[in-house]
Amino acid sequence: MNDPLVVAMVALLAIVVGFAAGFFARSLWASQAIRVAHDKSARIVAEARAQQKELILQAKNEQVRMQREVEEEARAKRADLSTLERRLLQRDEQLDQRTDMLEERDRKLIHRDRELDQQREELTRGRLEQIQALERVSQLSQDDAKQLLLVQVRAEAEHDGVRLARAIERKAKEEAEEKARDVVVTAIQRVMVDHAAEMTVSVVPLPSDEMKGRIIGREGRNIRALEQATGIDLIIDDTPESVLISGFDPVRREVARIALTKLIQDGRIHPGRIEEVVSKSRAEVDLVIRQAGEAAAYDTGVPGLPPEIIKLLGRLKYRTSYGQNVLKHVVETARLAAVIAGEIGADVQVAKMGGLLHDIGKAVDHEMEGPHAAIGAQIAQRHGLSMKVVNGIAAHHQEVEYACIEAPIVQIADAISASRPGARGESADTYVKRLEELQAIANSFEGVEKSFAVQAGREVRILVRPEEIDDLASMRLARDIVRKIEESLTYPGQIKVTVIRETRAVEYAK
Repeated sequence: MNDPLVVAMVALLAIVVGFAAGFFARSLWASQAIRVAHDKSARIVAEARAQQKELILQAKNEQVRMQREVEEEARAKRADLSTLERRLLQRDEQLDQRTDMLEERDRKLIHRDRELDQQREELTRGRLEQIQALERVSQLSQDDAKQLLLVQVRAEAEHDGVRLARAIERKAKEEAEEKARDVVVTAIQRVMVDHAAEMTVSVVPLPSDEMKGRIIGREGRNIRALEQATGIDLIIDDTPESVLISGFDPVRREVARIALTKLIQDGRIHPGRIEEVVSKSRAEVDLVIRQAGEAAAYDTGVPGLPPEIIKLLGRLKYRTSYGQNVLKHVVETARLAAVIAGEIGADVQVAKMGGLLHDIGKAVDHEMEGPHAAIGAQIAQRHGLSMKVVNGIAAHHQEVEYACIEAPIVQIADAISASRPGARGESADTYVKRLEELQAIANSFEGVEKSFAVQAGREVRILVRPEEIDDLASMRLARDIVRKIEESLTYPGQIKVTVIRETRAVEYAK
């Protein structure tokens, strides 16, 4: 019985002791945890305080740096303002000096103007005194003396002008033939440029240079016979295996070329044989000319032309203008004129014939004096063509006035055929340069208001100021411009100079 009780007591005592030991252990663990937490919190507080001090120090350093930068920027701005202030002060001083100089100059100018006014008044008084003295001596008023002087001067000038004009006319008649020769020679010299040389020279190839001696002949008799029979010049120089044929007549040059080619092929070259071959060659060329004229008339639909006109038309086959074949040019002009006339209701046949024959004067312009348009009109009139056709030929360069609507049509068709791209060998730059040179020469004279180069450079029209150039001065101006053009420019044909002096009076009725 005692043993279970003891066991129970012992067990109870063990439980109490266990509870006490557990409580003590737990209290000890809690005190240790509190001590650890307290140490950790103390460490955190210490670290926070250290970081706070570091941040405060950084903030103070940043504040000091920013304050230093602001002070430096302020010093720089104060220095810039000081520099600007000094410049402004210097500029004010310079402006003050210039103002003083200008004021001094104005005072001097005012003083000089006063002196000049006084001198003008003195000169005016002296002039009036002289005029009064002259009026007392001559017993004439100023207006009467001026009128009398003008009458005398006008009478003397008219007398001298009439006498000079008669002398010039008499001298011109005496020297007309000599002057005409000089003009022709001068014109030939002026147009003998590279382009003209290319169009007036033909080359005949030779089988060998030995043939040159046979062409020349003994003491030059063969070459003299050939030149005399054909009317052209043979040029035999150091050019290998070739002979140059030179002449302004393209038909004669073609006859000489054919004849010389046949003589070279035949091998028999002597004066008798030369005359025979030249005669046959001339017959062949005449046949080609007639066939070319008939073909041109047939192609353009212009029948019934006189044989002489057909022959002259065919001669244009061997004539060129700025590299353009004249026969092809007139055929093209005739077709263009026909189209234009048909569109506007004009006479198509007249326009077509005028276009075909407008350059016919070029077939003989080297044999006759004058512009080719006037020569062609004379030929057409001589063969009984209608007056409209004659006017179309004569007026296609505006050298005469239009008498019918077909005349300007021929002119327009001629300009279209000549100016289309590729028609002529002259470039657009050269063409524009020639027009600019013409206008520059005209504008270089005093009194010229405007100038216009028209008709593809064949005419220059000049407008003058009427208050500076009178009628006589206009004629002198035209002669001076013509002289300067002849001295300064190289051009084919002729250039017409027209000086226009116009006075207008305009009023308005209100």
